Amino acid sequence: MKKTKMLVFGLVSALTILSCNQKETDFVDPLITNRDTTVNPSDDFFMYANGGWFKRNPIPASERSNGIFRTIGDTINSQIKQICEKSAAMTNAKKGSNEQKIGDFYASGMDTLSIEKLGLSPLKSDIQKIKNISDVPSLLNTIAYLHTIGGNPAFSAYVGQDDKNSSKYAVFLGQGGLGMGNRDYYFNTDKETVHIRNEYVKHLEAIAELIGYSKEVAKKNAQTIMKMETELAQNSRKLEALRDPIKNYNKMSISELNKTTPNMDWKAVTSAIGLKNVDTLIVGQPEFYVALNKMIKSYSIEDWKAYLEWDLVDSYASYLNKSIEKQNFYFFSTVMSGVKEQKPRWKRIVEQTDGALGELIGQIYVKEYLPKGSKEKLLEIGNNISTVYAERIKNLDWMSEATKKKALNKLSKIVMKVGYPDKWKDMSSVEINRDTYLANVMATNKWAINDMISKYGKPVDRTEWGMYPQTYNAYYNPSNNEICVPACNILVPGFEGRMPDDAVLYGIIGGSTFGHEITHGFDDQGSQYDEKGNLNNWWTAEDLKKFQAKTKLIVEQYSKYEALPGKFVNGDATQGENIADLGGVVMGFEAFKKTAQYKNKEKISGLTPEQRFFLGYAYAWMVNIKPESLANQLLTDVHAPAKYRINGVVENMPEFHKAFNIKPGSKMRRTDKELVSIW
Repeated sequence: MKKTKMLVFGLVSALTILSCNQKETDFVDPLITNRDTTVNPSDDFFMYANGGWFKRNPIPASERSNGIFRTIGDTINSQIKQICEKSAAMTNAKKGSNEQKIGDFYASGMDTLSIEKLGLSPLKSDIQKIKNISDVPSLLNTIAYLHTIGGNPAFSAYVGQDDKNSSKYAVFLGQGGLGMGNRDYYFNTDKETVHIRNEYVKHLEAIAELIGYSKEVAKKNAQTIMKMETELAQNSRKLEALRDPIKNYNKMSISELNKTTPNMDWKAVTSAIGLKNVDTLIVGQPEFYVALNKMIKSYSIEDWKAYLEWDLVDSYASYLNKSIEKQNFYFFSTVMSGVKEQKPRWKRIVEQTDGALGELIGQIYVKEYLPKGSKEKLLEIGNNISTVYAERIKNLDWMSEATKKKALNKLSKIVMKVGYPDKWKDMSSVEINRDTYLANVMATNKWAINDMISKYGKPVDRTEWGMYPQTYNAYYNPSNNEICVPACNILVPGFEGRMPDDAVLYGIIGGSTFGHEITHGFDDQGSQYDEKGNLNNWWTAEDLKKFQAKTKLIVEQYSKYEALPGKFVNGDATQGENIADLGGVVMGFEAFKKTAQYKNKEKISGLTPEQRFFLGYAYAWMVNIKPESLANQLLTDVHAPAKYRINGVVENMPEFHKAFNIKPGSKMRRTDKELVSIW
C-alpha cells in the first residue's frame, strides 16, 4: 500500500549555520555575486538575480538541476554521510541500536559485490507468488500483497485522515498503476513525449530480458504492459482535476463499491492488505475503478502476471544488480529527465539510507548538526508572519466581516511544527543486517506501510511529523491545519558563520517558507478546510465568488508562461502553489517592514532594504533546470518552474516595481488592471 495523499504543498529555503568565526572582510555577499547585471531586472528578474551564479555553476551531468536546493542538499548529504560512515565503522554496535541499523543499512548498500552476487534472488519468493496466480481471487490477493511490500500495482491505497472528519482515519482508494506516473505521458502527441513513450516500451522489453525472458517473450510482455497501462491512464483524471477535494471525495460502503466493481471483492482485498473490519472507503476517482473492474477479466491471468512482475521489479530496480539499476536509471533519469550520469554511489546510498531510516538519522542530526537557537529563531519569524497575516485579513476590502472572523479563527488555530518532533517514531521492530541490501529496503518499506495501516481505527495523533528534521522542505497539512518547517531549513549558502540580515531572513524564511505555507491554508484547496481540518465551507456565497474570481486571475496569468517552446505552465494545476507564493512574499514583506533594517533604510552592499528583500526571495528559488526535467515538471508537478515562482510573484508587487524602478510597460510590471492581489 503506497501512501499518495499529498501533504506537501510547498518547497522552502531558510537561515544559517551559526558556527565558525569569520572576519567581516572575508564576507562575499551572495546577493551581489549571484546577479547577472547584463540582464535588466525589468526584463527578467529571475535571471538578473541568479544568472551570475548559473554562469559559474553549470548543471552537472549527474543532476536534473543546479541551484540552492542542490547546494544545501550537498551540505546535508555530507553531514548524513558522516553519520552513516561513523555508524558503519561501529561493527560491534549493539543489535537494534540506531547506530547498528544505520551502519548496516549503509554498508549493505555500498557492498556492490554482494548485490551482484545475489541478483534477483531477494525477490525470488515474491516473483514465485506472482507466478502462482491461477484465478481472479489469487490475482487480487497478490495485488494486495504487493501493496504491503512497497509495490503500487493497479491502483493506489492508503490510510489517512478523513477529509470531512479529521479526528478519524479513513481508507482511501485512488487511481494508480502507471509506470510513467502521469496519464499525459500515454497520450500527448508532441515529439518529446512520443519519444519517451517509444523508449518506455523499449525499457519494458529490456527489463523483461534482464529478468530472464527471451527477446520474443519480452517484446510480447512489453506490449501487453503498455496496453494495460494505457487503459489505466485513459481512465485516470488529469493532474489539475485531482486538485478538487470535493470531487475526489466519494465515500462508499464496501458493499456499494462491490456492486460497482463486482469482479473485485474489496473486503478480501482490504483484509489481505492488513486492514481489518473496514466498512467504508473513500474512493477518489470512481470511474477509474469501474474501468479496472472490467480489466480484471478482460486481460488474461498471464497478462496480469507480466504486469505485476514488472511492477515488482520496477519498484525495487534501484536496489538490484548493476544491469537492472543502470537500465532503470537510463529510462527514468536520462530519457525522462536528461540526466546523463549517475551520482556517485555513496551519495545515492546516503540518500537511500536517509529515506529509509531518516527517523533514526534525524535523532543524531539534531544532536550533532543543529545550531542552538535555530528553532527559536524560526518560531520568532513564523509568529511575526502570522501577526501580519491577521492584520492583512482584517484590512481586506473584498471580504465581509463574517468571513473575516472565520478566516482569523482558522489562522489563529494553525499549528507550527518547527525544527524537530518532541517524540520520535518507534522503529525498534525493524531488523537490518549487512548481508542483503534489498532485504533492508523491503524491511523499512514494510515498517512504513505497517505503521500507516496500524493507524486505522485509532485516534488521530496530531503531534506526528510528516518530515524529518534533515529534510530540506516544508508542508501545510489541511487535515491538521498545521505547517511543518524542519530544522535544516536554517541553511542559507554564503552566510555561514553569520546571521543574514533581516531582508534575507524575511525574503527567504518569512516569504518562501512561513508565509508560503500559511497561505496554503487559504489557497484554492486549503480554503475549503475549516480550522479543525475538516472539508467544510466557511465562506459566505458572495465572498467565495469574489475569492474564486481572484484565483481565476492567477490561473490566467501563469497559463500564459511558455516555459519551453510550445509548452506552457499548467495554471490550473499550479494555482495553489502560485497563490501561496504570492501570499507568502506579500506577508514576508509586510513583516520585514516592521524591522529596524527597513525602518532605518539601512543599505548593505549598496542595496536598499527593499532590493535585498526581493533578491533574497529570488535566492530562495535559484534553480537552473535541464530542458528534459523541465518538460517532466510541467506534466507532473503542481509547482510552477522556479523562474515563474519569482517573476510571476514580483510582477504583481508595486513594492518591487518601486525598488528596482520597473517602469510601466516593462515585462516585469503588469498593468494596474492585471495586478493579482488575494491575501
